[in-house]
Amino acid sequence: MPSVAFHTLGCKVNHYETEAIWQLFQADGYERREFEQTADVYVINTCTVTNTGDKKSRQVIRRAIRKNPDAVICVTGCYAQTSPAEIMAIPGVDIVVGTQDRHKMLTYIAQFKEERLPINGVSNIMKARVYEELDVPSFTDRTRASLKIQEGCNNFCTFCIIPWARGLLRSRDASEVITQAQQLVDAGYKEIVLTGIHTAGYGEDLKDYNFAMLLKELDEKVVGLKRLRISSIEASQITDEVIAVMDASDTIVPHLHIPLQSGSDSVLRRMRRKYTMDMFADRIGKLKKALPGLAITSDVIVGFPGETEEEFMETYNFIRDHKFSELHVFPYSKRTGTPAARMEDQVPEDVKNERVHRLIELSNQLAKEYASHYENEVVDVIPEEEYKEEGVTGHFVGYTSNYLKVRFPAREDMIGKLVKVKITKAGYPYNDGQFVTILEENTIAKAINV
Repeated sequence: MPSVAFHTLGCKVNHYETEAIWQLFQADGYERREFEQTADVYVINTCTVTNTGDKKSRQVIRRAIRKNPDAVICVTGCYAQTSPAEIMAIPGVDIVVGTQDRHKMLTYIAQFKEERLPINGVSNIMKARVYEELDVPSFTDRTRASLKIQEGCNNFCTFCIIPWARGLLRSRDASEVITQAQQLVDAGYKEIVLTGIHTAGYGEDLKDYNFAMLLKELDEKVVGLKRLRISSIEASQITDEVIAVMDASDTIVPHLHIPLQSGSDSVLRRMRRKYTMDMFADRIGKLKKALPGLAITSDVIVGFPGETEEEFMETYNFIRDHKFSELHVFPYSKRTGTPAARMEDQVPEDVKNERVHRLIELSNQLAKEYASHYENEVVDVIPEEEYKEEGVTGHFVGYTSNYLKVRFPAREDMIGKLVKVKITKAGYPYNDGQFVTILEENTIAKAINV
């Protein structure tokens, strides 16, 4: 039986696509090995969001070649799409496939074995107009399932290379999304995370169908789904219709990840983002009114070219005043090939780092403040993995619907189930909890002593 090993760099979409590629290999009679083991084929799914992503991708490719010089080395993903020649130049790389045509990989492997000539299977992504179906009926990870609903992005922010790696926005057929969601629930998943390159841009390329309609259909048609999470949504995509669907649903979780990037209108203009701070504030206000207790997490880029102390403080104050529940903070890093990399007034590294630390401190403080509202509350948690710390045994970690991370005494067989837990001590990054009960499939609660 031939064997294949995978290594995935980068985002959730890449992880989803690796699972989809594994389905193709599995159907062709392959067994899956760990990346550190010897395999007949290595598939490296690359990232190119930063220059460091490119570098890490090259390191992993070379590691695979060293591991088994006789193996077929296949490189796919975003870095493969933007720089196929760079990858083909690495001695030992056999096949390069970009962010389309992944289903051709097995054909390329057969062709390579016959001809022993490297294959560049990268096509022009800007010409792609149709969503490439990649089905994942189940995941190697058994707790949260991702469901990819769209591909590509039309925004062309000045710091971002992704439209060049992923092409323009293409939405997946709604019936395919519903079918796969049901498959995932039938496979035992309680939570589905809707994901994509520009997830809530879903439907912008469709006639008479939009993201809110898809949410509503998933909520109404998928039988047995407990939680539906949106991986990311832009402020401009939070329409009144989306808010109304979330408000009416018991399945869509009270947590949204809304990328801010900057809280300064002048910086947002330089970034070519599609909103102003007034608009962002208006959307947050409407959301919180409709959904009290909503957790809002966000991404922020610090030290974008030309960012002054005043502009940084606009960001800092906006985040503080609107009480985000957690931030992912990134120092701006030049991405070759983007307009921002060529801008004047690049911010010195020490200034960037100092601002990053200030925002991380604020984020930690806001996260603790948000969690404190749930101390002594009983919440629903899906345990994901064992909590590993010296001297602690029998504890597991999982997330509430509003994305609080809880550790509590539990059992291995509770992983992936929906359980009720009382938060005994709020904190960050972990809240401590006490197991209360398992929610049975038929929703009749049944107490179990741990």
